[in-house]
Amino acid sequence: MTAIRVLLVDDDPLVRAGLSFMLGGAGDIEIVGEAADGGEVGALVDRTRPDVVLMDIRMPSVDGLTATESLRTREDAPQVVVLTTFHADDQVLRALRAGAAGFVLKDTPPAEIVAAVRRVAAGDPVLSPAVTRQLMAHAAGTAGGTRRARARERVTGLNDREREVAVAVGRGLANAEIAAELYMSVATVKTHVSRILAKLGLNNRVQIALLAHDAGLLEETGSS
Repeated sequence: MTAIRVLLVDDDPLVRAGLSFMLGGAGDIEIVGEAADGGEVGALVDRTRPDVVLMDIRMPSVDGLTATESLRTREDAPQVVVLTTFHADDQVLRALRAGAAGFVLKDTPPAEIVAAVRRVAAGDPVLSPAVTRQLMAHAAGTAGGTRRARARERVTGLNDREREVAVAVGRGLANAEIAAELYMSVATVKTHVSRILAKLGLNNRVQIALLAHDAGLLEETGSS
């Protein structure tokens, strides 16, 4: 089995050492590089070709948000998982909107961080339903009328079934849960998710969830 290649980006050497120790102990994960600032990330990604980047948000020179935005414009960009001390924070939201696949708190238990890396490498977001609800509530509180109008215009291209799937993704449901709720196969759910991503020009499920909330789709269906 091919190991998951991980790049660590954090300005605190103790944090990097801790992450390297916990992730390096997993047989299916390989630490291919470390960076202390977002400005180092581009060259390191070119050299090490990671599958996943664990990215600190707050760094003194180039922050993780800027580095994430830059990475996600690349073809074959690695998945980015944001490292943060806050559940809901404007910078975390901006990183997710830029294409980060999720986030983990720095005090998350080691086994959960390892599981998060595996999930992202497999193409799944790292956002539990509870965290999704908290983030989306924060997003709703910071979204203005212009963002709502733009989001509503974008989702008009979705058909009814795709809107139902987008709402379910916005609620933080996994594919199997969506399949059970909407009476379809998991494969069909995946197909709908892929079509939504393509139609809306999005990178991942997290961005679907954010757009669904911005557009008020969950409010229309009475979901919370």
